[in-house]
Formats: sequence, C-alpha cells, structure tokens
Amino acid sequence: MNDTICAISTALGIGAISIVRTTGKDAIKIVNTIFKGKDLNKVNSHTIHYGYIIDKEEIIDEVLVSVMKAPKTFTVEDVVEINCHGGIATTNRVLELLLKNGCRMAEPGEFTKRAFLNGRINLMEAESVMDLISGKTDKARKMAINGLRGSTFDLIHNLRQEILEVIASIEVNIDYPEYKDIEEKTLKSIKESVDKIKIKLTKIVKDSENGKIIKEGIKTVILGRPNVGKSSILNRLLDEEKAIVTDIEGTTRDIVEGQINIDGILFDIIDTAGIRKTNDIIEKQGVEKSLSFIENANLIIMVLNNNEKLTPEDQELLEKIKNKRYILVINKSDLARKIQLSDSLEKEAIKIDTLNKEGILPLIEKIKDLFNMEKLENSDLNYISNARQIALLKQALEVIPSIYNGLEQELPIDMIEIDLKEIYNLLGDVNGESYSDEIIDQLFSQFCLGK
Repeated sequence: MNDTICAISTALGIGAISIVRTTGKDAIKIVNTIFKGKDLNKVNSHTIHYGYIIDKEEIIDEVLVSVMKAPKTFTVEDVVEINCHGGIATTNRVLELLLKNGCRMAEPGEFTKRAFLNGRINLMEAESVMDLISGKTDKARKMAINGLRGSTFDLIHNLRQEILEVIASIEVNIDYPEYKDIEEKTLKSIKESVDKIKIKLTKIVKDSENGKIIKEGIKTVILGRPNVGKSSILNRLLDEEKAIVTDIEGTTRDIVEGQINIDGILFDIIDTAGIRKTNDIIEKQGVEKSLSFIENANLIIMVLNNNEKLTPEDQELLEKIKNKRYILVINKSDLARKIQLSDSLEKEAIKIDTLNKEGILPLIEKIKDLFNMEKLENSDLNYISNARQIALLKQALEVIPSIYNGLEQELPIDMIEIDLKEIYNLLGDVNGESYSDEIIDQLFSQFCLGK
C-alpha cells in the first residue's frame, strides 16, 4: 500500500484511446518525470493537461494527462491517468516507462482493492464494480449499479443491526440482571425476534435466485427425439439459421449453441442431438452428451411431435426431467394430431409450430411466465447475485434451526447468543463489515488488471 502501482486500464489492441493508470504517493512525481508539458507537481487537482510522453529526448506519444489528488479519488490516493493513442506498441511503451521510473505493476483488481482498504467503497460495492464490467444485459447493469450505490449493502447492514440489538439485549440481561428497568430477554421474546430475522433472511436468499438469473443468464437445453423440430425451434428463437434442418433423422449429432435476450434476461440455448437408441458411434456419443446436459440445465424445453404417437423414448425422457424445471412443447401443431397425452401432460403442454416467428410466441410467453419476468421488469433489482455472498447467506440461514432447537430445550440464553453471533459474523462476511485477508486477496485476484 506504500508503493505506487500502474496498469493499462483499457482493452489492449487497436483503438482511438488507451488509458494507463497510476495510483500511490509518488504517482504525480513519477508521471511528471516522463511528461513534457506543465509541471504536474504544481497543477490543481482534477485537471487535464496536454503534452507528450518522452523517454529522454524521444517523443513516445502525444497525450492528455488527468491529475487527481488524494483524498478525493477512487483509491483515496493520488491518481494519474495517461490518455494516449490506442495501439499495442504505444500503450506498452508508456507502461514500460512508468515501470522503469519507479512504479510497480498492479496486481489484478489492486486499484479497487485499495479503494476498499482505504474505506472508499465497501466489499459489496467492490464486487459490484466487477459485475458492472462483466454485465451482458441492461438488467445486469442496473443490478450492479444498485450494488455500487450501496442499496444491497444496506439490505444486509440493516439485518445485522437487528441481530445486534438482540445480542446486546441478551448481554445486558446477563451482565446486569439486577436492573429491573431493563427489558428481560425471555426465550419467548428471543423467538419472536428470530422469527422476524428468519423471514427477512429467507426472502433475501430467495430473491438471490433472481439476482443469479439476471447476472448469469439461464442455461436452456432443447431436448427430444430426432426430427421433432428441436433445431427449427432454436433457429426461430435465435432468428437465424444456426442449426441445419432436414427431414433426415439424426441430422444434429453434436450440440449447437446460441444466445437470446428475452426481456433483459440472457438465455444460453443448447440444441441437443436427438435422443434415440442407435448403433452409429458418432450419433451415440451425441446422444450421451445431450443427456449429460440435463443435470446442469436451468430450463429444459422438452419437444414432442404433434404428428406422431408418444413413444417409449418420449416417456423415458419425461421421466428423466420430471424433477427439473421444464416446458413441455408439442411442436408441428399445424399438422394432423396423432399424439395422445395423459390429462396431466395435456394440461401443462403448449402447442407451437415453426413455420414463422409467430408460431413460437406461446413458448416465449411460457418462458416469461415460468421465470416471473414481469415481476423482474417492475422490481428495483436490489438483489444479491454473487456466488460467494449467496453461499454465506445460506450458511447463515442454516444456523436458524439450531437457535430454535436451543429455545425448545430452554438452554441458557448465552448459549443461544453464540448462534446469533455466528449469523451476525456471516452477514459481516457478506457485505465486508468483517473479513479476512485471505478472502480479500482471493476476491480481488478475480478482477482484471487496471481495475
């Protein structure tokens, strides 16, 4: 933290502008040694200066240099950004000069790490920076912005405060039992407080499913026997001829992938090989690969042919996916109906055709309904989406039954307090109000250089 670091903050390649960033106590002094223009040591904070980057007498590039003095900067240290012409050779040469004159190469995420360690941002805001960079949809961007604004942090912080109040009341009752004007924390009142905490924590964990969907998208697998129209469905969803479509069974022997954006949610769609028993070695491998996708899919689109009777293979596939989230699709509804379904399957199935884009609209509407996208559209997107944070929240929720068990057995309240403190500390790990150096190092190592 006492040295001065530098890194390229823009994508390396051909472009109009590249930014090389430095931060630390000697940032201004080091850049000034390679800058020909105004004396950067004497300029005002938050100003931009025209000049040249030079190596002794050689002009390396014509640049604009932004000078931002501590503490009103992202890292709370002096920050200097060199805006040079985009290009690999030029950008690398500027970086090389900074390193030669006293800077150290920044580690991944070290700028944001310094912002966190210097109190400029909290841990959830730091993770939201990375989510903002990697977000692929507008909803993901909005959710990351909420994290940067501190809305998500407040969600956890306020819950911790509620738990802290219960812990404080317990400790006062233990340490000062002689004071009658202090509310006695009985097992009944503790249970009432824990009930409220459980409801709020459960809601946060449940809502985190929406956050994960917005951030990571939905892994969708199109499944069915050969020639039921899986590839045609993929092509219509993507609005392009991604998969080869023929009347010959087994045309699709390997997976075909594509992405679509439905109401701000990204769907990674996989068209699988038709599921059937076959002696063809290549097709057999494709079938096995298709079946392997069932386990990790967030959504399965199970396709049946309206113009064919239900087969044992269809029944077998329906059995395999019964515990998964799926949509049952009867394709080729424009053809004569030959399929016969049980009342329960008939009730849940939707009918489509792939003659035109309008033919698959019932499928898109079903997807929207299944994932409650109307609610997501109108919500404030104040969700937890980070895998580390979600895991800690679930751990905290798993402690609640232990508290209830202690209350039922009428254990001393100082024993119950131990579990409450564990939840309190776990939530502190979520939003960074408590943390270990190992967690911080691991977290920021996932960031890109220059951020």
